[in-house]
Amino acid sequence: MKSMTELPPLSGYKKGDVMVLFGELFSKGYANGLVDEAEKQGMTIVRSTVGRRESDGSLRALNDDEIQNIPQPFINIPLEAGFDMEPDAKGVTPCDQLKGIKMSDWDKDHLDWASILESQARGTERFRKNVAAYMTELKKHIPEGANVLFAHIMAGGVPRAKILMPVMNKVFKGRGDRFIPSEELFHSQLGKMSQLNFSDVTAHTFKHLVELSEDVRNSVQEQGGKVSYTAYGYHGTEILVDGQYRWQTYTPYFQGWAKMELENHSKAFAKQGISCCVYNCPEILTNSSSIFQGVEVSLYPLLGAIQKEGENSSYCEQVLKQCKSLIKNEHSFAEIMAFTKDYVKHPLTTSHSLFEEWPQHNSKDQMAYMLDSSEHLIAMHKDPKELMTFPLSEEVFKATGQVMLHDAWNPTAPVLWLNHDIVAKSMAARG
Repeated sequence: MKSMTELPPLSGYKKGDVMVLFGELFSKGYANGLVDEAEKQGMTIVRSTVGRRESDGSLRALNDDEIQNIPQPFINIPLEAGFDMEPDAKGVTPCDQLKGIKMSDWDKDHLDWASILESQARGTERFRKNVAAYMTELKKHIPEGANVLFAHIMAGGVPRAKILMPVMNKVFKGRGDRFIPSEELFHSQLGKMSQLNFSDVTAHTFKHLVELSEDVRNSVQEQGGKVSYTAYGYHGTEILVDGQYRWQTYTPYFQGWAKMELENHSKAFAKQGISCCVYNCPEILTNSSSIFQGVEVSLYPLLGAIQKEGENSSYCEQVLKQCKSLIKNEHSFAEIMAFTKDYVKHPLTTSHSLFEEWPQHNSKDQMAYMLDSSEHLIAMHKDPKELMTFPLSEEVFKATGQVMLHDAWNPTAPVLWLNHDIVAKSMAARG
């Protein structure tokens, strides 16, 4: 595990250089911080889309109404990855196979794997074909002598089938008789298909990106420009506990296996001399993380890191003041810090935060403790819709984006952990 402990030197990115968003930019996600930092450097942002699905399941580019508010330059070629909605030769998609499965028999064998693997192959072929066309368009937006930063912003891949959400709710939010162990889902046919799709969306898209941008890369480098690739990973985070930064993780992180495949792709390309890095970022709250209640508990210790690293920073003081204002009068900042410290040191937490065994599966007791802890912290706030984890998440976006952009000029490793200390140091550097 290689952590970035000091802010990287400022990059050489400047006006006229290009950042390529490989994937679609949505609000309140990590990549917004990276885009903000690139725009500060005067870089041109080339935006992309994953496309949209019609009611018949077909994939299409965005229409005129959908693109009218997207800043230019924008390449309207669908970059949706994965195969859950890809038909086989008979027109049957994996999601079609999942129709009609009831909660009473979700864990039974339902799937035709020959059909699924055919859909997977077709999905990969479709994706690579679209990426090749995308690269042809991209060349038009890269000025001679420009530096190019490819920002891989693809993740996810939960199959779009109705049965998955109630099952996942019981895995990630279930208690008592409503609890389904993540290991049970993992070894089921639903879980195995999901893992394949996670890998195709989260990990292998990075491989396709680097391979299919070879002509662009060679052309830019021949003209004296630099080309780098960044991607967003997650592999636990070091947080401040008893004055020391120590690693912990959210459990169960069901896409962890795909994230490790993403790391391995980056390591393999780095050995070939390609400038790339997967940045493992801290837990945050995003639009897509609502199902993972408890992931935000690990954000509260960032308050301690901000105090430690930003002792003389007016910016850090302002963020802390904002967070404190959200707490009920009968509770205190110190109370929240003490509670979260006890949480991360509790045996139920530590036994599910073993780096060598990551990603681990959950247990009934561990999940109940995590969910109870999450609810206890939420109840300390004046308004459950105004949690301090929201502004803290935004600080993580900003800090990781800043650090990633400048480190990407000359990545110090193919995989780096951005922990709470570097987030707080980035904040402190703002004043």
